[in-house]
Amino acid sequence: MQVQTVAGPPARCVLNRFPGSKKVSGRQSLNPAHNRVALRRDVRAQRRPPVGRFDCNTAGPADAGQVHVSSDDGGTGRFNNGSGGGGDGHSEGSGESSGGPEALLLALGRSLESLPSDIANGIKSGKVSADLLQKYLDLEKNFFLKFFLRFAGCRERLLGDPGFPVKLAIELGIGLTMKILAELNKRGDNFNQELDFVFANVVMALIADTMLVWLPAPRATLSTKAVSVNQSALSKWLKSCPDNAFQVVPAGQASFTVAQRSGAVVRNGAKLLGVGFGSSLFGVGLTNAITAIKQILDPDFQPLNKPQGVLATSAAYGTYMAWSSNLRYQIIAGIVEERGIEKLFHGNQAICGVLSLAVRTSNTFLGSSMWIDYLRLIGLQKSPADH
Repeated sequence: MQVQTVAGPPARCVLNRFPGSKKVSGRQSLNPAHNRVALRRDVRAQRRPPVGRFDCNTAGPADAGQVHVSSDDGGTGRFNNGSGGGGDGHSEGSGESSGGPEALLLALGRSLESLPSDIANGIKSGKVSADLLQKYLDLEKNFFLKFFLRFAGCRERLLGDPGFPVKLAIELGIGLTMKILAELNKRGDNFNQELDFVFANVVMALIADTMLVWLPAPRATLSTKAVSVNQSALSKWLKSCPDNAFQVVPAGQASFTVAQRSGAVVRNGAKLLGVGFGSSLFGVGLTNAITAIKQILDPDFQPLNKPQGVLATSAAYGTYMAWSSNLRYQIIAGIVEERGIEKLFHGNQAICGVLSLAVRTSNTFLGSSMWIDYLRLIGLQKSPADH
């Protein structure tokens, strides 16, 4: 149906049912019975239109009673029987009026109830834009990603960075290989003699790799949790900080201050301190347990190295992740990838994936080497010259 607009009181609808056909006015006198029936049928169709196909707007005295009937190939998707005045601040065909999230849902025949609660609430509060909703709907078409979209944390990170699964897979895929190569490079001829140290380092590093990608990943904040009155001012402020100190501000959200971006480093550092301590506690504890089992099964077995101090090593690894890993991964996710690679090669996922693989591979190797140097610096492991 093509759009025809008639201004002036009283309101009337002008129809052009078929392209090239004669226009029929609601005020026109129709003598043939079949034309009268056809007109009534068209008017009833306007009064009970399909969702998103009819729009009546009153824009002011000069356009009083103006009626717009949208065609099958688009339209405003709004129904507004206003009575004069200056309008609602959105011009006809503007992005907010014709391309808002509500109009997008109407055009697709979807309801708010079919969406996750955080996205539905975000649409109601104006926090979720049409672009962000379209991004979610596109992700929902992917069979693999659809499963992860059920979880709020995954959903926010996928909306903040659709390439998040690729980056996580890259990190985990190269983690084992690159960490072993770094251990071999640093330990040299003593690699075989220090396999227990190597095993502990690799295990706790693989556990931590997921969190190193997860925590600094840019995300779209959808949920609006009520702030408890018992929370301290510091806690409230930290919650207002972004997940990545360098991330681009998501559409529809307020810009971050310098203090908030600095707070992202502090907050993630505190989380990684706990992650590092816990993963190291598991890795070192596992190594010591295996050594003890070997000694029980084989009384003649003598370990090449003394059992590592679980608490001391765990504290060291937590501290290392809080400053070194934290800063490196925030820079990679926020500056190198989001502001660099993805801006330069926007739309070319293959190139972005290859460059991200190269950057994260180098970072993994660098991090493993720095970890060994850090252990030797604080005296928890000896250098080859000391053996």
